[in-house]
Amino acid sequence: MTVSNSPKSGRALGGLIFFSRWLQAPLYLGLIVAQGLYVYHFFVELWHLIAEVQHLEEKTIMLGVLGLIDVVMIANLLIMVIVGGYETFVSRLNLEGHPDQPEWLSHVNAGVLKVKLATALIGISSIHLLKSFIEIGTPDVTHQDVLWQVIVHLTFVVSALLLALTDRISTKTSLESRVEAH
Repeated sequence: MTVSNSPKSGRALGGLIFFSRWLQAPLYLGLIVAQGLYVYHFFVELWHLIAEVQHLEEKTIMLGVLGLIDVVMIANLLIMVIVGGYETFVSRLNLEGHPDQPEWLSHVNAGVLKVKLATALIGISSIHLLKSFIEIGTPDVTHQDVLWQVIVHLTFVVSALLLALTDRISTKTSLESRVEAH
């Protein structure tokens, strides 16, 4: 038996490959920094809205509030990626029994995470689309801009539906395989 084919070197290689998942940890830390940037951006935009409220039209206030909602939804997306991704791909967070554990985290896997992220993107896209509908006809937003945003939004919706369908089929197939094995 050669050294490269020995069970010991195979275990070592497998251990190294499994350990490599920790290379993602700094990426999640970077996303936490990005989350902090969004918190800062939120408060800067909120302060501008408060400071200028006396001089703003209702439409401008509505657009400002939609911008704040957009920031919150992106921050929620970041949390799903950070928490769900770390739990799925790096290591368990061991939050069982913690009163603040997100309900969805107890059954998260790569498929569920993809569907949740896709639906979050649809929500963000919806906010952008609503802002564009409100601003349509201004120099910043043309009818063609809105058309392209609708096309992109519908692409997100179809993609999310296909991801959910694929996850459902693969989960059903996996369950059927386990039932047949017993």
